[in-house]
Amino acid sequence: MRNRRPDAPTIKTPAEMDAMRAAGRLARSVLAAMGRMIAPGVTTLELEAEAQRLTAAAGARGAFYQYRVGAKVYPYYLCTSVNDCVVHGFPAERPLAEGDIISIDYGCELNGFIGDTAWTWPVGEVSETAQHLLRVTREALYVGIEAAQAGRRGFDIGRAVQNHCESNGCGVVRALVGHGIGRRMHEPPQVPNYAAPETVRDRLRPGMTICIEPMVTAGDWRVYEPEDRWDVLTVDGSLAAHFEHCIAIGEDGPEILTLPEEI
Repeated sequence: MRNRRPDAPTIKTPAEMDAMRAAGRLARSVLAAMGRMIAPGVTTLELEAEAQRLTAAAGARGAFYQYRVGAKVYPYYLCTSVNDCVVHGFPAERPLAEGDIISIDYGCELNGFIGDTAWTWPVGEVSETAQHLLRVTREALYVGIEAAQAGRRGFDIGRAVQNHCESNGCGVVRALVGHGIGRRMHEPPQVPNYAAPETVRDRLRPGMTICIEPMVTAGDWRVYEPEDRWDVLTVDGSLAAHFEHCIAIGEDGPEILTLPEEI
């Protein structure tokens, strides 16, 4: 989501948490199916068609489909972001090519609750730069999750992610952030991937559900959004990666809702 300050977060009841787990598992299973399809020559429109089929078969709806931001309406179930596209890439007819990397972000609504998850895959053999970026960004996801302890702050998550990425020579996107989630796709609080001063007072409480989603570049951290489009691109054309889990803040530590962890 775009970096804006929200209202107060919601605390989920045990029944609502069970519903969040179910939505998270479905989102992850659809995303895993997308990962199994990725290969040179496959188009992202083929991935989109399969995501639509699996969503309907589960009795759910695509949470991104018809999502509105101002006058813009998102027309697909998936965001398929290739190479220098950070997020919100449209499925298209261009086949994936050997050496590409592709980030797929998918969300679903099941029984009134949202699951949201993203992963970045190599397409065939990729460069050492791409391999490094994928490794660092994936590690940053789990560094951020480990920092998401009850009583700590959103600031602690962002600082942990930023320190890990920058110490490994990667850039952390500031214009896009993680978020709370529940009955709506984007709920409070915002969860930046950097040490944002405005998050110092954002205490994490048991029952909160949030999405941690490092969006990381192999070069300059700055990004731009072409006018009247959804896709967000790196300013220098460098590769970008995106990994995301939904988690619940618990008394005994964070719980990943979008299981399985690895796909």
